[in-house]
Amino acid sequence: MIEIAGKNALITGSSRGIGQQIALGLAKLGCNIIVHGRTKQSCTSTLDLLKKYNIATYHVYGELSEKDSVEDIINQVKSLDIDIDILYNNAAIMKDFHEDYWSHSWDEWINTYKVNVIAMYTLCGAFIPSMIERGFGRVINITSRIMHKPELAPYGASKWAVDKLSDDIASKLIDTGVRINYLDPGWIRTDLGGENAEHPVEGVLPGILAPALVDNDGPNGEFFSAIDHNLKL
Repeated sequence: MIEIAGKNALITGSSRGIGQQIALGLAKLGCNIIVHGRTKQSCTSTLDLLKKYNIATYHVYGELSEKDSVEDIINQVKSLDIDIDILYNNAAIMKDFHEDYWSHSWDEWINTYKVNVIAMYTLCGAFIPSMIERGFGRVINITSRIMHKPELAPYGASKWAVDKLSDDIASKLIDTGVRINYLDPGWIRTDLGGENAEHPVEGVLPGILAPALVDNDGPNGEFFSAIDHNLKL
């Protein structure tokens, strides 16, 4: 397990929920945090919670649903003039549950893939090359093991795409100090997971940090489970 004190982490969707827990967990280990939310104001809550840690904090904001907005987020990050050592592609959307599972619209499919897959791919492309140049990087793509739910077909299919894309990118990182893995946080009580979910949002810690702490020659293109991982900090 590596030390990440002084490293810089960008966590999409960290204004609340699972992303906020990731930010708090990394901050406790001394990692500097770049908070991302849809709006500037939405970042305030997480930034306030991070004040008790002796770390540097930053924030960027914008939607992940459109190309121009994603590019603006990337430009905001690069304008900070710091290296991105850890990237958590956490933000995702899930459209309405459809009892008639043949009724998912084209817009639902397209919008889900824009946020859950294409934005993730674009952010990887923006930051992984410089990680390779520096010989260090950790990329964690949040996935899901949702099963047998065609009522949520766009979401479920997008998360399998996350797995496949992560695995494909990993094949290019074998001989580098960069690791990319994908992680299921579990069924968590958040706005996305709903109030009937099995686990409180705090339950993702510390397991959700495990892929950020692997060695340079550690797991790459592998699946992690936050709930089932016995990480000892």
